[in-house]
Amino acid sequence: MPSYNDIGSFSSWTKEEKDQFTVAVIKGLIMDTVRNANSGHTGGPMSSTDFSYILFSEYLNFDPDDPKWFNRDRFVLSAGHESALLYILLTLIGWLRVDELQNFRQLHSKTPGHPEVEINGVEATTGPLGQGVAMGIGMAVAESKLRNIFSRDSNDAFKPVAHYNYILASDGDLQEPVSTGAASLAGHWGLSKVILFYDSNEAQISGHLSRSDSANYGTIFDGYGWHVQEINGHDHKQICSAIEKAQVVNKPSIIIGKTIMAYGAAEMEGDHETHGAPLPQDEINATKEKLGLPNEDFYLPAEVINHFQARYPTLKNNVSNWNNGIYELKKNKEKEFLWNLCIDGQLPQLDIPKFEDNTIIATRKAFGKTLDYFAAQIPNLIGGSADLEPSNYTGNFASNYGDFQNGHRDGRNFAFGVREFPMAAILNGIDLHGGLKSFGGTFLVFSDYERPALRLAAIQRLGVIHEFTHDSFYVGEDGPTHQPVEHLMSLRAIPNFQVFRPSDAKETAVCFEIALKSNNTPSALMLTRQGVPVSSLQIDRIIEGVQRGAYIVKDTEGNPDIVLLATGSEVSLAIEVADILHDRNVRVISMPCFELFEQQSEDYKKSLIPDRGCMKISIEAGITHGWERYIGINGLSIGIDHYGLSAPYKDLAQEFGFIPEKVKNRILDHMKKLL
Repeated sequence: MPSYNDIGSFSSWTKEEKDQFTVAVIKGLIMDTVRNANSGHTGGPMSSTDFSYILFSEYLNFDPDDPKWFNRDRFVLSAGHESALLYILLTLIGWLRVDELQNFRQLHSKTPGHPEVEINGVEATTGPLGQGVAMGIGMAVAESKLRNIFSRDSNDAFKPVAHYNYILASDGDLQEPVSTGAASLAGHWGLSKVILFYDSNEAQISGHLSRSDSANYGTIFDGYGWHVQEINGHDHKQICSAIEKAQVVNKPSIIIGKTIMAYGAAEMEGDHETHGAPLPQDEINATKEKLGLPNEDFYLPAEVINHFQARYPTLKNNVSNWNNGIYELKKNKEKEFLWNLCIDGQLPQLDIPKFEDNTIIATRKAFGKTLDYFAAQIPNLIGGSADLEPSNYTGNFASNYGDFQNGHRDGRNFAFGVREFPMAAILNGIDLHGGLKSFGGTFLVFSDYERPALRLAAIQRLGVIHEFTHDSFYVGEDGPTHQPVEHLMSLRAIPNFQVFRPSDAKETAVCFEIALKSNNTPSALMLTRQGVPVSSLQIDRIIEGVQRGAYIVKDTEGNPDIVLLATGSEVSLAIEVADILHDRNVRVISMPCFELFEQQSEDYKKSLIPDRGCMKISIEAGITHGWERYIGINGLSIGIDHYGLSAPYKDLAQEFGFIPEKVKNRILDHMKKLL
């Protein structure tokens, strides 16, 4: 292979020689980037270089001038620790600069330690292994659904949404169950636009893969209904052939690339010590000599860039043809409406369902009715439940719109099965892709299974909606394993995450509408199993109050001497307590969303919760930790700081003191102690 000394004759080199030298340059940049930061991963990026280079230079469809072009192929680096490789590829595209590689892992850089979605060319924030696989599958779900929406007529030559979704995964990615859970769904749904490259270098931080894993992932993925290929992950001809086969099969594809950790290194090739550390400088120098590179930092000749960008005229022509197709599509008013709704995010003005005052209805049931109401107005609203349709009241949605299945892309319901974590991660991928509004439902106690994906949703500023029913000890007979105690407050601890606990059916509908309009913040609705009374307050007042996170639902003449703060089913309990505190001036506040309340002015907050002159008491069927910010040092928090019991919910309410008389007595006893 020619070296840098021969760069003057680059134009006369064979394509194979140009490709091999470009790969060498990328590896040199990987070594320099990690070494310069004195932090990061070297071995994995070097073992993945061949596939990634071939994919980006020959197959990936994108707009060089617009990283956000909607019909681009998606590439998700699930092995987020290989970020240096991705940043270098983005530099070759022209979306990053070499000096930004030199700022790798530094404060406020565009090249952070793991990929972050805010960076041009990064499709998903990755690093927590396995989730990138699930998010990439979620993107394929979105592509398939949107392709069906806009290309239902098989005679349509132009398909405005039709692209591939590539994922690069490591050994660690496939060891995380979230990836295989999502993969089983991808196979079941027949997502033919998913192409997963598994960089099987058999080296992990602690040593050889054989210490912890002997799984045959080819057999496993074949069992999931995937097309499986095993290749030499460094052989460019085999890589090209595998990609081209994967593009035409009618099922998801996994390409198992047998690779060598730190492939190309002078002395440390195959060494697991290269996984999570820079190479020693002597090793870098020797490796550059071996690869035909000069002994200089961040070597990137113009010839290599030009070679990498040789496809740009074709790519730009593809974009131009697509733009022309969109212009023609929008001449059809129905498709123009769908395009504005899906792609431009123009949500229509929504009507919310009406609920009869003073009737008794569980908020989970109110969610189901509201879901049906909104789904009829929003044709791109999709979602499903983790095998809890009857309990989550999403079953009617499923019946009305059918399941999304292989051969039935019209379906808007997703039967996720008992896969809470894959469900949440797939929903993140759907939202990252764009074009659809999604929700997922399970019991609140199982939010623990979803938490890593909830956190990534918040970090990525996604608008996913989570329905969490059975929100407290009122679950009853299922006992403490199914009765969430700490979950509500723990979810409130996630930054950029809206937690709604509506008090009744009317609040539920309003919370759902707010969640639908929250494009940069994930939302969770905590809903009751048991029936709760529907407020007699006017809906306009409820809308205004919920939008501000908290509002007065029952007030007293003059200044209050007791302020009761409550959420969810405990709002109606607080109102009952206020009614029997006859000789006190009691104000009752519903606080459906702490996060929205914290965004309000100090004047508004104080108009609801005075700093002085009153006793502040919280009532919520969960842990009391966290309420101190509102009740102060002399306040009282009525909750449950222990696990529940198995019994009918009314018996538990009596046992745990969540009945009007017992709450009243606790308040009076507390006030006596302070005197």
